Amino acid sequence: QVQLVESGGGSVQAGASLRLSCVASGRSFSAYRMAWFRQAPGNERESVATITWSGGVTNYADSVKGRFTISRDIAKHTVYLQMNSLIPEDTAVYYCAAGNTPRSSWYEDGRYAYWGQGTQVTVSS
Repeated sequence: QVQLVESGGGSVQAGASLRLSCVASGRSFSAYRMAWFRQAPGNERESVATITWSGGVTNYADSVKGRFTISRDIAKHTVYLQMNSLIPEDTAVYYCAAGNTPRSSWYEDGRYAYWGQGTQVTVSS
């Protein structure tokens, strides 16, 4: 089992920044791919970014490229999502996920076995 706990959400104005954190624990969590997803009201859950514990290889959704950065601190068992230049369209509940997911499928939420509880991000114009 892997446990994931997100934090760092909040309400900000457009153009501001936020940093989300996801602390992982449990057996063999470091073997899994980590990812951030988000879900806005009335929308399906969508992928945001992914990273591997080993090597730190990343991928991003086109909608956040150049604005968001995913990173990890192995010693702290934590994955971060630095979000800059936030826009109202970024408003959503953000979820951290872990799974034995190939890179080619990183954006498929069904490929992740473990999920955090989510943290709300609200961006006002």
